[in-house]
Amino acid sequence: MSGAVHITPPGFLDSRGRVNVALVGCGGNGSQMLTGLARLNHALVNLGHSGLHVTAFDGDTVSESNIGRQMFSPADVGQYKSCVLVHRLNAFFGLDWCARPIHAGPDELIRGGLDLVVLCVDSIAARASMANWLRRASTYVMDLGNRASDGQVILGASENLALAKDSAPLRWPYDVLPELIDTSLPEDDTPSCGLAEALARQELFINQAIVTPALAILWELFRHGRISWCGAFVNLKSGHVRPLPVETKKGHQHPIAGNQNGES
Repeated sequence: MSGAVHITPPGFLDSRGRVNVALVGCGGNGSQMLTGLARLNHALVNLGHSGLHVTAFDGDTVSESNIGRQMFSPADVGQYKSCVLVHRLNAFFGLDWCARPIHAGPDELIRGGLDLVVLCVDSIAARASMANWLRRASTYVMDLGNRASDGQVILGASENLALAKDSAPLRWPYDVLPELIDTSLPEDDTPSCGLAEALARQELFINQAIVTPALAILWELFRHGRISWCGAFVNLKSGHVRPLPVETKKGHQHPIAGNQNGES
């Protein structure tokens, strides 16, 4: 590792206001991530932090094939994923988070005054449609993606995010892995008709394996005020988890681990 450290800007740590988060995609990774963010928020608030305010975007509805692989029950089939999850978490934790049953784009995100955008989308095209705008915004961007049994999470920052003193900058996620927004690459967006078919295409616990390091990074960022690693590559077949260190050098290449996340 490089030994570089990214220091959390003071506005993310004090008690003046909540951190505004947009979660884009509430399927495989997104449903797990939203649930984890609620737990993260509860812990932070009890430690004196102002906590998070999350707006969840997803225009898809729950299907039979989602049950068991994503955070949904048979009673949720046919309902909007974002609404089901946010209503459940609001009731469980006493929150006031928002659900937007639409496929988010720059026009929707720009209204939020966002501090962090978490992308849990299922296609290269969806990432690419937001990447150029997000790069110019003043926000952190976290991208989660996976294939059948491997994947990655990367936390990066836009060009205009103000850095704390002596902080190493975070690289833009799509400079680290440009393949994630390369629309010339093929992608599989065929929906699964049932759970058995879905599990033939994707391991049951891959989403949970990707979300766990993502939440650990955010815990370090908001609880301890600094991070020395800003991502991870996970492979469930080999059992390997390789952290992505914070570094200051430009142009260092990292192998891609995946570019899908099974949101359908």
